[in-house]
Amino acid sequence: MAGASRLPGSAPDRRQRDHGDDERSRHPIPDRRSARADSRDHGPGSVSRPVRDPGGDGYRAGECVRCDGHRRSRRRAGLRGGDDDRHADRRGGPLFPPGRAGGRAGRHGPVDRLPGGQPAGHPAEPPFSVLRGPSSISTSVRGARLAHPLFNTESYARIEENGFRRVGESPLSTFSIDVDRASYANVRRFIQSGERPPVDAVRIEEMINYFPYEWDGAAGDDPFQVLTEVWDAPWKPEHRLVRIGLKAPSVDTEDLPPSNLVFLLDVSGSMSSPDKLPLLKKAFALLTEQLRPQDRVAIVVYAGAAGLVLPSTPGNRRGRILAAVERLEAGGSTAGGAGIALAYDVARKHFIEDGNNRVILATDGDFNVGASSDEAMMRLIERERESGIFLTVLGFGTGNLKDSKMEGIANRGNGNFHYVDGLLEARKVLVEEMGGTLFTVAKDVKLQVEFNPARAAAYRLIGYENRLLADEDFNDDTKDAGELGAGHTVTALYEVVPAGLPVPRGVDPLRYQPAAEPTPPVEAAPGAFEDELLYVKVRYKDPDGSESRLLAHAVADRSRSPSRSFRFAAAVAGFGMLLRDSPHAGGLSPDDVISLAEGGRGDDPRGYRGEFIRLVETVRDLDLLGTAAEEDDRR
Repeated sequence: MAGASRLPGSAPDRRQRDHGDDERSRHPIPDRRSARADSRDHGPGSVSRPVRDPGGDGYRAGECVRCDGHRRSRRRAGLRGGDDDRHADRRGGPLFPPGRAGGRAGRHGPVDRLPGGQPAGHPAEPPFSVLRGPSSISTSVRGARLAHPLFNTESYARIEENGFRRVGESPLSTFSIDVDRASYANVRRFIQSGERPPVDAVRIEEMINYFPYEWDGAAGDDPFQVLTEVWDAPWKPEHRLVRIGLKAPSVDTEDLPPSNLVFLLDVSGSMSSPDKLPLLKKAFALLTEQLRPQDRVAIVVYAGAAGLVLPSTPGNRRGRILAAVERLEAGGSTAGGAGIALAYDVARKHFIEDGNNRVILATDGDFNVGASSDEAMMRLIERERESGIFLTVLGFGTGNLKDSKMEGIANRGNGNFHYVDGLLEARKVLVEEMGGTLFTVAKDVKLQVEFNPARAAAYRLIGYENRLLADEDFNDDTKDAGELGAGHTVTALYEVVPAGLPVPRGVDPLRYQPAAEPTPPVEAAPGAFEDELLYVKVRYKDPDGSESRLLAHAVADRSRSPSRSFRFAAAVAGFGMLLRDSPHAGGLSPDDVISLAEGGRGDDPRGYRGEFIRLVETVRDLDLLGTAAEEDDRR
């Protein structure tokens, strides 16, 4: 191929592979938006694929080629296509030249009939399913309506929603902060395509923390402020809703410390669709425009093997950086572990004292060679984080998104995780919120809340299910927790059952033990704690520190008119509960969520809150929650 050169460390070009089930597993299946037909077997060793029109860019509807045990050519991994594009589709998978297939084993012949005996080019419907939209072939996965499993291998970690805990039995609630925002962007992607997101794709805390919130108050000596509010829970007014917020001040790009960035880019075959590597290139072009002369950038890629395609380069050499990114093409298998190890090695060699040292991993998470198991990847990341290098994970694409793996990598690697579903989201993450995404002001941030049994019978933390910590971990500085970036706001919501009210879903009395006597109230001076609902404690470390600092804040049991930010955060939490089919949502409806969000919309200069309201309206209008059918059943 003229002008093409193999990526460093990539495997040599392999031709004439035997075709069969193993071959299909090595090539990415076209995603729902770009596929015109599904690759369905018509017998042992037989697969149908759509035929490309030699005179155009598309596929001819209703036509396919058939492969019966013959050999076929394969596109070289990581190289730009040329005249041999007829032998490979645009997503990196192999495709025969139009009009050639079948015949004797190992040879090609003209196609005169489709599988099932249909003449080629016949106007009738093809004998296999044609994907006309995201729901043309569907199956149910934990409350979601997804494409046929052959076209969708996305994975999400199972989440068991937090229930109510009795204050008398568990007075402490301890968890790590979470500044990831990936879940909201991913949920938006599903809804905008007319689908209900999988239940486990909905992480309520990430949805809440996606939005910027107004903040009053002067900055103190600590790198962030703590704010609390108490209101009546919109979905159950007899309960309290408590907001605990952390806010780090924003830092202008020019005032950020120098950055040592290593872009770790996945260029495997699974990244070839337009919403993956091509979008990734545009996203990093936006970030490159923000770089300064004192910043440095290196680029590591992985596809079968890892390689350094751009040594550490000053940030004002934009042409050289962009040229290195633009030359990348997708192809091959995915050696994620080798790429991560090489990226950290490059970052260590160019480490900047008191600077921002970070690896930025961009991938769909579909690692399939090398250290590919979740636990092996986590152990590798945990070892590398001790070097003082932080991690940002950017997820791309649909159909094979490995959300659970990418979130785990970010959580274990002193990092954050974002899902990029389009260029506007890329601008939000890498330009508008660059300081928060790339510059950490506090690490290992943990919260511990103690509830006053005289005021609270029970509580539940909304979200943060995969961030819960043991109570003793709060004072253990060896335990890892979340990072807070410049300009980041973190919101945690508690639903609290006031003392004297019944606790939802309580446990039956024990049969073989006497009923526990109520704990006598703590003797205290009059007025000492009588108005306190709870006590908030926060521990954090400086970005390069090893010992934590403690902040503490008492919260009075006084429900007041909520701020606009509190109203909007409650709306987002309520929407998340609806999407998760939460039993705690009560009689909340999409219209209730819209009303709450409208009351908390405020100025909304970027339009993020307005977009949220439109998403809820879409869910309501398309009846993605299935409420219309339930109402019909009741009638």
